[in-house]
Amino acid sequence: MNVKRAVIALALISIVIGSFAALMYQQKIFKFAVAQDPTHRLQIHSGIRSYNAITIDEYCTLAFTPSINVQTINGQAAIANATRGRIVDYVSMNPGVQFRSICSSLCLPIGLAQYHLGVLIKSGLISFVRDGRYKRFFVSGRFSKRQMAAICLLRHRTARRIIEALMCKHRLSHGRLAGEVSITSQALTWQMKSICSSEFVLQANDGLRVIYHLDESATSQLRTYLAIVN
Repeated sequence: MNVKRAVIALALISIVIGSFAALMYQQKIFKFAVAQDPTHRLQIHSGIRSYNAITIDEYCTLAFTPSINVQTINGQAAIANATRGRIVDYVSMNPGVQFRSICSSLCLPIGLAQYHLGVLIKSGLISFVRDGRYKRFFVSGRFSKRQMAAICLLRHRTARRIIEALMCKHRLSHGRLAGEVSITSQALTWQMKSICSSEFVLQANDGLRVIYHLDESATSQLRTYLAIVN
């Protein structure tokens, strides 16, 4: 019994030490980020969010102390930092990119990337849209809501293959389209719920068959953004 209690006590001590070490590491990352930009501080606030205009990314601020001094951050000051300049360049070349991709591609620690993205969002240089459980980042003002929806759609591998098949074959029945992208009929049904809601792909009934085809007015736009995501 004494041995069991000792093991439990050691486990609890390990948890406390681990939590303390994680907290110290987070504070170290934050101090390093602030040291790179000593004249500006991140403002924490909440507000009304829209699909293509969200002023602050909450998960970019939750890791930081709420007692941060508030100052106005303009676009010129935000972009002057070398790390933020790299982030803006990367997002500009990869619209609709996810947070984890920014971190891995630019070799940035998560805490540091969160801080700089928060500054860029606050300054209005970067915005993001929600794509299911993901957040996809764009250079602000470059794309319309519909254009961002197209890019987000094409960032999904299976959806992209469906769009490419319809571009090549123009009109395909449900069964033939499933065969073209090598997925089951049930999986295609699930995919088409979100794809058709985007209004880029239309469906029509031909007797008992369901026929899919692209909206002609969106075809050239989709080709443009396919080139970007590929």
